[in-house]
Amino acid sequence: MFDLIIRGGTVFDGTGQPGVRADVGVTGERIVAIGDLATAEAGRVIEASGLFVAPGFVDMHTHSDESPLLNPRMESKIRQGVTLEVCGHCGASLAPLRGEAVHVAEKSLAEYGYNLSWRSMGEYLQRVEESGTADNLLFLVGHGTLRAGAMGFRLGEPTADELATMQAMLAEALAEGAWGLSTGLIYPPSSYATTEELIALSRVVARYGGLYASHIRNEGEKLLEAVAEAIAIGQGADVPVQLAHHKAAGRRHWGKVKDSLALIEKARAQGLDVTADQYPYTASSTGLDTVLPGWAHEGGSEKLVARLQDAATRQQIAAEVRANRPGWENPASDSGWHNIVIAGCRSDRALEGRNVRQIADQQGKDPVEMVFDLLTANEGNVAVVIFSMCEEDVQMVMRQPFVFVGSDATCRAPYGPLAEGKPHPRTYGTFPRLLGRYVRDLGVLTWAEAIAKMTGRPAAKLGLAQRGTLAVGHFADLVVFDPATVADRATFVEPMQYPAGIPYVIVNGVLTIDGGEHTGATAGRVLRRGT
Repeated sequence: MFDLIIRGGTVFDGTGQPGVRADVGVTGERIVAIGDLATAEAGRVIEASGLFVAPGFVDMHTHSDESPLLNPRMESKIRQGVTLEVCGHCGASLAPLRGEAVHVAEKSLAEYGYNLSWRSMGEYLQRVEESGTADNLLFLVGHGTLRAGAMGFRLGEPTADELATMQAMLAEALAEGAWGLSTGLIYPPSSYATTEELIALSRVVARYGGLYASHIRNEGEKLLEAVAEAIAIGQGADVPVQLAHHKAAGRRHWGKVKDSLALIEKARAQGLDVTADQYPYTASSTGLDTVLPGWAHEGGSEKLVARLQDAATRQQIAAEVRANRPGWENPASDSGWHNIVIAGCRSDRALEGRNVRQIADQQGKDPVEMVFDLLTANEGNVAVVIFSMCEEDVQMVMRQPFVFVGSDATCRAPYGPLAEGKPHPRTYGTFPRLLGRYVRDLGVLTWAEAIAKMTGRPAAKLGLAQRGTLAVGHFADLVVFDPATVADRATFVEPMQYPAGIPYVIVNGVLTIDGGEHTGATAGRVLRRGT
């Protein structure tokens, strides 16, 4: 007698092997049988004839750190079949907190009416567990969070004491269950770090068996140099490397991924565990403040706004934005104002979904001045979508077996506190888009290869021996989808739309999506490294 049987589906085990017809039996939180269970009984039977059964999808790159505290149903991810998210990317995490990092976290959470009640990583993980979560979560330590805590938003290298403070904070967080260190090397204060600082911190990560995950320093003109830096950090610290949302941004740089992928291949051949992740879209998403030079961010968002309000400093910033200095990844020049679309703007929701050029023309302003006004009105916090990539590059990166799938998205819902703005459609559509568009419709990948990139391979990278693949004794994280209908519905115009063709999702043995609807279950867990 099983708790659940998924009967008659084509089962993909997540290793890259072709699917086979089999039944899957679940008791409690574990898979206890795979094979012919025609005569077995269960409390619940899912008839899966014509459907595919796979391990739950692993979202290798997310920003869902706040999401379980605000909506534990984890709607936009669980409905895609995601049963595990890796949070704390791009140098930003919600723990450990001290100094200026406390102020940043308080401000971020206050926007949702949520009060900060922790400082350490252990306390934060406990708070997430208390809130509950529909999918499993694990967390990285943000380098920007460490730096803000130890030395604020100051330009320059840390003192010996400040570096020691960052190392101690990182070690404590890793001991409490964090999985590694993330950097966001286009975002202050992480962007202020030298390679040597990052190697020194990554050596701490290596002692705990963690990984180094990086939004690299440049994805345009200096893409190759930035990839080389990440590889050098991995080699210098003897730590596995995960490259975030791999791409070549800006028309002038299209095609460079051929060379960046070759760099990764070479490092792998030399024995470095370096992999990457990708979302299947030609547009990215970030903050509008990324068009400003790094020095303008020193001191944090309040100082940034003050600089934009000072006439002389504003003029200096504007001159740099227009100058297109070599080596500076500036989406305004790389992609153009017409390709930068407002995704989240609290001061004027009517601007969401429109590009900077359109808004500036309507207001009769220079785009640079309009952007400065918008950042000032929103305390530096305006979300944008940037159309910066080409389809050929997306497919080239996708074909690489060492590239996983990561949405680079916060988990949201079309209701409640996480319903604001017009977020990038990857928030709701990453995984079904890869399956529907790139496997079924375009044939870029086989079903088995795509599923392995979403499941077994990222789980192996994370050291999760009993998740990511279907085997007797493994945790019952499962997704059942229809290969004929699975598809993303989210668009850039109407992004808050759940996907089609994913009728069942099971997390730790608990049916969480049933007939395409959320059961309300929050059976996910906080996964701590080393446990």
